[in-house]
Amino acid sequence: MKCLRNLMFLVCMPLLLMNTQCDDDDMQVSNCGQPAVIDSAFFDNAVSAEFNLVDFDLNDDCLTVEIGASGCDGSTWSLVLVDSGAVAESSPEQRFLKLVFTNDESCLAVFTQTRVFNLSNLRVEGSNQIVLHIEGLPESLDYMYP
Repeated sequence: MKCLRNLMFLVCMPLLLMNTQCDDDDMQVSNCGQPAVIDSAFFDNAVSAEFNLVDFDLNDDCLTVEIGASGCDGSTWSLVLVDSGAVAESSPEQRFLKLVFTNDESCLAVFTQTRVFNLSNLRVEGSNQIVLHIEGLPESLDYMYP
């Protein structure tokens, strides 16, 4: 009888352990680039150097931006996507952003660079879509997520 009880324990315990997976384990985290910065003071006070927007693309949580500017080689450039922190309560909700470009290079050559930004931290709970108004882009973007 004791042997049967031990055998049942040995069979049931692995089955119980296999069933401990959480639904949170199924969540996919996007890892497509630097996250957008949500900072109203930074948004209000940021001064951007001049750049040309060459191209942009929104794919899932990833915003890819290609810019062009003068410089020596572009290795010291900084490009940050900054959110105002304000969410317009509409349907769908709206967010306001800008690209802040820093360029301390003083050469006259022109270079292009592509940067990728992770938008997942801009999601609004209870919604699956946000309209993004990004200064300098010719159109607003519909950011949809699960």
